[in-house]
Amino acid sequence: MRIAGLDGCKGGWVAIIVEPDGSAHAERIAGVAELFERPLAPLIAAIDMPIGLPERVEAKGRAPERLVRPLLGGRQSSVFSIPSRRAVHAGVDASVPEEDRYRHACAIARETSTPPKAVAKQAFHIFPKIVEIDLLLRAQPALQTRLFECHPEVAFWAMNGRTALDQPKKVKNAPHKPGLALRRSLLEAAGFPPELMSPFKARELNVGEDDLIDACAAAWTAGRIARHEAVSFPSPPERDAHGLPIAIWA
Repeated sequence: MRIAGLDGCKGGWVAIIVEPDGSAHAERIAGVAELFERPLAPLIAAIDMPIGLPERVEAKGRAPERLVRPLLGGRQSSVFSIPSRRAVHAGVDASVPEEDRYRHACAIARETSTPPKAVAKQAFHIFPKIVEIDLLLRAQPALQTRLFECHPEVAFWAMNGRTALDQPKKVKNAPHKPGLALRRSLLEAAGFPPELMSPFKARELNVGEDDLIDACAAAWTAGRIARHEAVSFPSPPERDAHGLPIAIWA
């Protein structure tokens, strides 16, 4: 079957499409909905973005975040704590001036968490993409069995014999070549061609090298889901107030 892996990038998403014959290509898309509207849409896709938002947040975040962090060693910081649905949507509220939205989201996050907790800036920056996926899956419930949340570092943990990687992708927000090389080697061993995740391909698509590598990791997870080999954290997935699944798959 046709599968896909998606990772957010500036101005949209980078998608890795794996065809039924095993060939793969990378492309950049503006919105996730368009991927499922095309005639040759993927049957299964995995996306590096939270799906399923709590009404209230307890200590250490959603169950998926609490469960996968201990697996990742030094990579635990890559798993953001996601606040309540109200806080996430407040961060993109057009009725609030853009310069005030972070404070607005933090105020609501504190109201809807125990103990009260503000929003990490890194998490705040991906709120528009979280909302995009939240609205899409609520508007098209049939996609809930086709679009799954994943996390690249959990995928690499699984690829690496269930062992956390000892190299980060970035150091001081700059690409870390040894870490990128390690992840490329794991993906190549998993069957992804080197040219698909090369620096040249990243420049061609105008995306970060890490975005492209993470999209490949998401495609690897989508393949495991399609073959019924993937595991979810938690298992079975929880559900939010709108029935959306809350789980990270790998």
